[in-house]
Amino acid sequence: MPLKTFLSEKRKEGLRIGLVPTMGALHEGHLSLIKKCRKECDVTVVSIFVNPTQFNNKEDFEKYPVTLQDDQQLLVREKADVLFHPDQQEIYPTEGKMSLSFGMLETVMDGKFRPGHFSGVGLIVSKLFNIVSPDIAFFGQKDLQQVAVIKKLNEDLSFGIQICVVPTVRGESGLALSSRNKRLDSKQKSIAPAIYQTLKGIKDQILNKEKISDAMVWGRNNISKHAPDIELEYLEIVDSNELTEVEDTSNHEEISICIAAYLGEVRLIDNLFLFSR
Repeated sequence: MPLKTFLSEKRKEGLRIGLVPTMGALHEGHLSLIKKCRKECDVTVVSIFVNPTQFNNKEDFEKYPVTLQDDQQLLVREKADVLFHPDQQEIYPTEGKMSLSFGMLETVMDGKFRPGHFSGVGLIVSKLFNIVSPDIAFFGQKDLQQVAVIKKLNEDLSFGIQICVVPTVRGESGLALSSRNKRLDSKQKSIAPAIYQTLKGIKDQILNKEKISDAMVWGRNNISKHAPDIELEYLEIVDSNELTEVEDTSNHEEISICIAAYLGEVRLIDNLFLFSR
């Protein structure tokens, strides 16, 4: 039975449909989204599609981990109702692909360093929203900028879908769980927690009344001194919703410390709420 037909029947029964969009290589972070979806909805749809339009680096796309068999076992264990695993032809039947613009949101942080990335994210999420027509869609806080883009997409294109943001899941070391972690070797896995430790150190300093500028200098120095293998791409303190740079914490309701860095060939991102009023 086609997915749309199946979901249409469930909708006629008055059931609430949830969507968890993923690119596979599932981990506990994804599973937390699925658990939340199952709690909030009657039907849980998990999509797995490694989306080429959001990769501005072809090599990164080609090396993205694919673990479909393991993913399917996890989805059975977590009692997801539907796996939507389309092929490229189903999602992109024609060569020409439209582009989307998100204004300032795609000129800062990841948008600045990954041109075209959020256009690709917006395109695939729009397609998934149209195909599944969920009542709620679930995303992780780790991808803070992506969440801001999707909220804007949802509002500007009037999808009317509730966006649920689930807290970041971390390992014992504090490292944010990510499919890209699978590409880290044992040495890199021992170094990577310095990313979270730096975010936490910056947060502690600012909450202890240190100047933002001084805390940021400490953060950059901490990485260069204690984890020189980590190559910073950006380290910023921003308004959690607008993603504008913050210099005075008193003027913002929610503030986050955001980071992107390379460890070898692997790009890692993370963020930490400084506070939420």
